[in-house]
Amino acid sequence: MLENLKLRKEYGGFAFLAEDAHGVPWLKTHHHRELEINLVVRGSVTYVVGQSRYTFPQGELFWLFPGQPHRVVHRSADAQYHVAVFKPSLIRSCCHSEENQLLLDERPPRNAVLHCTLSPSAYSLVCQTISSVMEGGPDAVTLNREAGFGLSPDFRYEHRNPDFLNAGLAHLLLFCWGRQRASADLDRAVRLHPSVLKALEIIRGEIGEVDLENLAKQCGVSPAYLSRTFKKQVGVPLNGYRNTVRLERFWAIRQGPKQVTLAEAVYAAGFGSYAQFHKVYRATYNRQPRASTGDSGDSQKTAGR
Repeated sequence: MLENLKLRKEYGGFAFLAEDAHGVPWLKTHHHRELEINLVVRGSVTYVVGQSRYTFPQGELFWLFPGQPHRVVHRSADAQYHVAVFKPSLIRSCCHSEENQLLLDERPPRNAVLHCTLSPSAYSLVCQTISSVMEGGPDAVTLNREAGFGLSPDFRYEHRNPDFLNAGLAHLLLFCWGRQRASADLDRAVRLHPSVLKALEIIRGEIGEVDLENLAKQCGVSPAYLSRTFKKQVGVPLNGYRNTVRLERFWAIRQGPKQVTLAEAVYAAGFGSYAQFHKVYRATYNRQPRASTGDSGDSQKTAGR
């Protein structure tokens, strides 16, 4: 899905620090016209891009090009990672030499996820640069709740000094690209088995729950093999992944144009009960659903019947 980052024309991009502790929402598989970089500050982050899974540890810088649909499938409990995006117009304004032209492409060579491990000095400089361009923008809690660009219909990214933001982003882009071009890091891709790819596709489209036996049958393997291989290759248990997909549906329903109660959103997202939803929500965001969904007590009582 092509995501609209809703950036006004004066902004060449944005940057923020994603923290699992703030409950940054799980996002569906998506891509956008903007080039994206991530730098892992703490813990680890796991993405599925195309037919491969990538897990990036602390100090790893990685690139997501406009033509690379991606989704986070796992974050460690202590995960922290910088996210920065760059509009094509900003890239064109600062990338004129041949060595930088790849940044304007839809995909990198072989459609791989480019990545490199930064040296301590480079890591420190990138973190400082991102922190500096964040000054003047929305606070960290707001940016994490809105996943940087705004999941809520009325959210718009604002920065009090667009010129400073754009100059900082241009410097950040060119510095990081220089480190990437000088890197000889090996590919971290784990190629996913066809049965795992099929399971990912079915889970993304299911409403309600397909039991493991039927899911495995559709994928052409045994339940034990699917469960074992999915956990090994994706890095999270199959049921855990299902719950993240249900959470993303829940948020899409709650933040959509149609007004629904908490109970209606819970069941429409595919959760079998409010108790199941509550358990998954608490485990993911470390807080009660009512603390962040803005729902009344009556809705929760309805959901618990």
